[in-house]
Parts: sequence; C-alpha cells; structure tokens
Amino acid sequence: QVQLVESGGGLVQPGGSLRLSCAASGSIFSINAMGWYRQAPGKQREWVAAITRGGSTNYADSVKGRFTISRDNVKNTVYLQMNSLKPEDTAVYYCNADVFDGLGDFGYWGQGTQVTVSS
Repeated sequence: QVQLVESGGGLVQPGGSLRLSCAASGSIFSINAMGWYRQAPGKQREWVAAITRGGSTNYADSVKGRFTISRDNVKNTVYLQMNSLKPEDTAVYYCNADVFDGLGDFGYWGQGTQVTVSS
C-alpha cells in the first residue's frame, strides 16, 4: 500500500504565495508521473500541473506562469510553488502519483489540503 500526505495549505491574501508538498511512502519501487489537482466548492476536480520522473512539466493555462511544480525523487515528494495567488485559486488541492510497486502501476491520491485566497 502507498500513502500520499499533502501539507502546506492555508489562508493567504491575494497576490501571496504558498508552497504545497506531497510525500509518498509505502510499497514504492518507483514513481512515474506526479501531479496536482484541485477542486473548488461546487465544481469538478480539475488538473493543475504534472511532472514526469525526468522533470518535464505541464501546466493548466489558468496557472501557467504563476505555479511551479517540482519533485525530489529521493524523497518521493512533489511540490507546488504557488505565486500571485488569486481568489479563484481557492480550492482543496490533491496530489496524485503513478506508482510502480514492483508488480504493476497504480494511481494514488492524497487526502487533500485546503488553500484559501482571501483578503
């Protein structure tokens, strides 16, 4: 079994910054892609950013230029640096990881961390 634990959420004023972390632990042989999603109240979960094991990144248009995804393959951790935050970034943020446990590839989700952007 694999667990993903997010941290770093909170309340921030518009224009501020937050850094989210998501650490994976458990039966991990290797982790392929990792990513971040978010879900605002009353809306569907949406993809935010993704990073491959080799470090290639992709971003949703809504966060491009403001958010940066990175990872530490030794620590099995993915990060999301969020700058110039806007009220519309308010959501629960979830990390996702594609984990190879030696037998097969499985997708795992974290429990989510709340990000609130408000003055």
